[in-house]
Amino acid sequence: MSEAGNAQRAATIAVLVENEAGVLARVIGLFSGRGYNIDSLTVAPVDETGRISRITVVTSGTEMVIEQIKAQLDRLVPVHKVSDLTLEGPHLVRELALIKVVGRGEERVEALRLADAFRARVVDATTESFVFEMTGAAEKIDAFCALMRPIGLAEVSRTGAVAIARGPRGLT
Repeated sequence: MSEAGNAQRAATIAVLVENEAGVLARVIGLFSGRGYNIDSLTVAPVDETGRISRITVVTSGTEMVIEQIKAQLDRLVPVHKVSDLTLEGPHLVRELALIKVVGRGEERVEALRLADAFRARVVDATTESFVFEMTGAAEKIDAFCALMRPIGLAEVSRTGAVAIARGPRGLT
């Protein structure tokens, strides 16, 4: 096999499934049972009746591994559609994070200044801490957290990636 065939790539895979008990466990089991890693996983109902859920999985592997993952997901009974957004064209990927920063005096001022530069929104404030809400690419959130670390980063909670195709193309 060529070097290019062994190259790792990230894949953002969207899966439409029946919203029923055990579906998420089956999807996760498919990954863990074969030793595939999940970098990010989100799931929520997406239709008006609540019968269909959308799972967004970010994973990585060789082209062959990614193709195997998609084929195996497609064979699961409650799966309606599998789409590799990374290959299928332009798409948007965003994450939501809640970031708690603890500090007093100048640290508070610097935290607010950086939050403004990163377009993070203060959603909670006490005399000793802030909780910022930020949406964007994972790299943006990583950069903000790295800058907050020396100021007093105390805790981070992230949603994981959500993704959607740009333009009129869709999964349904």
